[in-house]
Amino acid sequence: MDRACIHQLNELVMNDEAFSSFWGKQDKWPVMLHIMVFLKYLGSYGNEASLQKIEMGISKGIVNDCVVQASQAILKLQNKAFKWPDEEESKKIRARIKQAHGFVTCVGLINGTLFH
Repeated sequence: MDRACIHQLNELVMNDEAFSSFWGKQDKWPVMLHIMVFLKYLGSYGNEASLQKIEMGISKGIVNDCVVQASQAILKLQNKAFKWPDEEESKKIRARIKQAHGFVTCVGLINGTLFH
């Protein structure tokens, strides 16, 4: 994820209620910190994703709060960000995948690529 995408994500969630209060108190950590910690957490592999291993100069409790609050705010964007195929489009996708790979009734593949 490049810098521009990170700033765009920050702009999308910066006014979300997940960051506005925490047990009735104003959250003192900037939204960008939440986003950066969350992305570091998602980008870590295996044991490196444990709260103790996310070394950003903050405690594991703050890391946990950042991950939880950022994920709550980001998940609220799913209706804007995800578009599921309708039945006709699903049939076309299944046909392409069946022809190319032999998988029957498969609507999508996770293969590490975004575009052909």
